[in-house]
Amino acid sequence: MSETMKALVLEQHGEVGDLKVVHDYPKPKAGPGEAVIRVGASSFNYHDVFTVKGMPGIKVPFPVVIGLDMAGQIVELGAGVDRWQIGDRVLVNPLNKAKGLMGEMMDGGMAEYCRVSVDQLIAMPPDVSYADAASLPVAYGTAHRMLITHKTVKAGDRVLILGASGGVGTGCVMLAKQLGAEVIACAGSADKMARLKELGADHVVNYRDTDFSKWAIQTYGKPQRRTYEGGVDVVINFTGGDTWVPSLKCLKRGGTLLVCGATAGHDPKEDLRYIWSFELKVIGSNSFYDDDLSALMDMIQAGTLKPVVDKVLTLEEAAEGLRMIQDREVMGKIVVAP
Repeated sequence: MSETMKALVLEQHGEVGDLKVVHDYPKPKAGPGEAVIRVGASSFNYHDVFTVKGMPGIKVPFPVVIGLDMAGQIVELGAGVDRWQIGDRVLVNPLNKAKGLMGEMMDGGMAEYCRVSVDQLIAMPPDVSYADAASLPVAYGTAHRMLITHKTVKAGDRVLILGASGGVGTGCVMLAKQLGAEVIACAGSADKMARLKELGADHVVNYRDTDFSKWAIQTYGKPQRRTYEGGVDVVINFTGGDTWVPSLKCLKRGGTLLVCGATAGHDPKEDLRYIWSFELKVIGSNSFYDDDLSALMDMIQAGTLKPVVDKVLTLEEAAEGLRMIQDREVMGKIVVAP
């Protein structure tokens, strides 16, 4: 058996186009408490763009195989592993408790094989594909924790979702609809808006030519300080930047602003007057846990959830897929089948 493999490797911080497909990358071997999986599918997240470009305070050990999310089949087990067997189909939780995130602090899923700690493994139901499972952790896992685990959305709520066409966004649209909410999905093109309607969004707003906050106020009325009339119940905002204050302005009294990221900037202009005047709640959600991922796979198995996959690419095409995510040309997830 070959001691090398094909992998998408980050050798130094730079641009997405600098990523290289290496054909003789060392194939991993399982140590004690570890497993090697044959990667069936891996998916990109916007976090991978940040990893390529470099983030303050994060020292990436080069070279590194990128890719947080992956699913595959166990092909090797290290010493002391008795719960799992060769051939088991597994989803990998990207967080390695000892080293940090896969694809950032240690080799990730954009390769033919990947070494993981066995406490990262989650058994896959029989009817869940590798592509669907690999779409889940960072995007859908975050959405599930933010909406369902934290119990932030209930039937009848008006839920406005910024960045609705991406991985987290499409997850939020589908989960909010399952919870019985009235969903307002914001996206940047007519094509994305049409596809969001197909996913179940009740209203779609093109943020490039329409101020989403003014749209919400014109549609539902201006939020009132003395009553609970006007505005929306929940805004899901993982963009930050200049969308922050407009998000506060369209929330009804007692409304909730959910945040799990800041792709457009982490240090936005703030206006605390809206928070106290309208008794707003700002709730953060960080990461996801095995329970979130298992619940999502159970939903796929039951036929109540189908992750939105824009494209399934080869490793040779993967860098272009990440560029599409960077330039917001994607609806849902980009999956790579090594």
